[in-house]
Amino acid sequence: AETKTHKSNHSRSPSFVRVTSETLNSTKMPEEESKQELDIDHLQDLVAQQGDTVRALKADESPNQAAISQAIETLKQLKIDLNAEITRRKASGDSMIKSKEDFRVKVANSLESRLFYIPSFKIYGGVGGLYDYGPPGCAVKANVQKIWRQHFVIEESMLEVECPSVTLGTVLKASGHVDRFTDLMVKDAKTEECFRADHLLGDRLEELIADPATRKDEKAEFEMLYARLDELKEEEMKMALKRCGCVSPETKNELSDPYPFNLMFPTTIGPSGNIQGFLRPETAQGMFVNFRELLYFNGGKLPFACAQIGQSFRNEIAPRAGLLRVREFTQAEIEHFCHPTKKDHPRFNEVAQVELNLFSQEAQLQAGKKEPFRMKTGEAVEKGIIANETLAYFVARTHLFLKELGVDMQRVRFRQHLRHEMAHYAQDCWDAEIECSYGWIECVGLADRSAFDLDAHSKASKVDLQAYELFDEPVEEVIFEVKMNKQILGKSFKKDQKFVIDALTSLDEAAAAKIEKDFEDKGETDLENVQGIDGGKATITKDMVIEMKKKTKKVSGRNFTPSVIEPSFGIGRIMYCLFEHAFYVREGDDENKAVFKLPPQVAPIKCTIFPLVNNAEMNAASHDIYKSLTKLAVSVKLDTTAISIGKRYCRTDELGVPFAITIDHRTIGHTSTPKDGTVTVRERDSCEQVRIKVDDVAKFIADLSSGEVEWSRATASLEKVLNTAE
Repeated sequence: AETKTHKSNHSRSPSFVRVTSETLNSTKMPEEESKQELDIDHLQDLVAQQGDTVRALKADESPNQAAISQAIETLKQLKIDLNAEITRRKASGDSMIKSKEDFRVKVANSLESRLFYIPSFKIYGGVGGLYDYGPPGCAVKANVQKIWRQHFVIEESMLEVECPSVTLGTVLKASGHVDRFTDLMVKDAKTEECFRADHLLGDRLEELIADPATRKDEKAEFEMLYARLDELKEEEMKMALKRCGCVSPETKNELSDPYPFNLMFPTTIGPSGNIQGFLRPETAQGMFVNFRELLYFNGGKLPFACAQIGQSFRNEIAPRAGLLRVREFTQAEIEHFCHPTKKDHPRFNEVAQVELNLFSQEAQLQAGKKEPFRMKTGEAVEKGIIANETLAYFVARTHLFLKELGVDMQRVRFRQHLRHEMAHYAQDCWDAEIECSYGWIECVGLADRSAFDLDAHSKASKVDLQAYELFDEPVEEVIFEVKMNKQILGKSFKKDQKFVIDALTSLDEAAAAKIEKDFEDKGETDLENVQGIDGGKATITKDMVIEMKKKTKKVSGRNFTPSVIEPSFGIGRIMYCLFEHAFYVREGDDENKAVFKLPPQVAPIKCTIFPLVNNAEMNAASHDIYKSLTKLAVSVKLDTTAISIGKRYCRTDELGVPFAITIDHRTIGHTSTPKDGTVTVRERDSCEQVRIKVDDVAKFIADLSSGEVEWSRATASLEKVLNTAE
């Protein structure tokens, strides 16, 4: 996955539950599904009840054979009805899956044929999880990143950095990636083909939950297991795979027990090969290790946010689903540093009324149907559903960003991580999930990571990564003056002596009392969480401390380690979901025509220019308009091919180009058509056409392309043209 919480590829509600009519024509409405599920449950209950009735009649001291025979016949008929309904439901489910697969193939074929992206090293057979972006794909990606920068970096006054993709091994050791950045893997017991355990289990759970023959109690069990899929530990995963009867997908062979596989690409730095490095699995660590310099650059003031867009690398076990799970991808991450107890946000009122689609912990774990709910951002903070204002602010800003890109907001939800899914240090975590034909896909991770990252790097590097808080008024604090025997202390701790002294001089009253008691009882004490020392633990003997005095003094401020709120965006995942949401097929006279309904701001090319026929005058006029548009930084394509205008429209629609200019006989004049210096402009989705003066067309297209004005308003006073070329 491209976001921070890398394991979350599965939807938390099975992907077959909701399929929109906008993408798949032959799907059932949710109301139909609920009714059918109730019918199945009712029939299963009736079969169970009738079975009890038959057993009770047989157990009677004076059994009535006629009544028993009648009860058995009723039971048989109920079973026939149940099996018939199960068969019908399975056929309906197969039809829905086929519709989703057909739709997915159409989208993929259009994307690859128009060179949005293709498998890397294609002429050599390619390799899983690596893709090349073609010209339109690069343009869409650049536009998405441009909107992201405007929406976050510029509007939020963030500090943008760019750090190397090759990362020092000690950095990733401190962050925990070397030891814990793993996925559970299983192998085919005979062929040794590798699979991600949670993928196999998730696919199997979807089958079992969708199977009408699954009993109601089992279905509830499987749904709960599906909700917990990302938090299963090694032993739990082993038991779950066996419980669900998971086997190797192709061979049906048994699977090995699951075991952890580290997802990082190792490398060495320098010719000697002595410096261990890795291709970075995320962009975040470069921002954490530069915190001290960024804080200084920002004048020592908190809060502030740092941002970075760059490539990340993960050696996925079984990459699949196109751009959704790849081995190299683009991340856009933000690290918002703030005071650990002051997480209000100065601009929170701007988003307090934004309505979000929230899938909270409670909603995921409730009995029965598990569904998200609508709630305004401000209310979500007031009720404690989202932990604090700053996290909620970024959730709402993410909602607005996805909306600006053109994502279908009816198919976006913010799912809260379950308690066991979150790291022990995390305060609260949410994922922005977008629904596509693969189910609900995590595209953005938003986490309150407390002070974990800065603390970890401070301890490992032995460099202070703290900020200073100046109080409004000086406050009295109880402190302990500790007089130490530096000679003995130095022999034991050498260069780490400073960190021990800092820890001893910052004791609170309870810690000081514990030290004195330990000295009395056993002559030594253990200091915990000593910043700068490996493991954070230091054993202090009584002879190292000459005297401890309790004093009260006024202090004007103090040092503290900031908390981090981290939004992490997977650019490729967002793009793929956007492609699916934008795709539709327009019915034509002789063939269906694929269209990507991309917003002008995102579209790879804003406008195409077509001379009606290939002659010198029309070509010259086309080149003049081309130059005027490029001077306004509008991406444009000039097409002078001899094919019909209708076919040229169709070709650009499949690229998602929103506008087309046609130079015709009225533009340059003709024997039967007087020259009026106008051109036609055609809009992709409505296929409407208007005429506008050549001198005005460049600014007209520029305004439409920037999203500053909508087509209907911009064309209200213009001459409408009857469309005959579609």
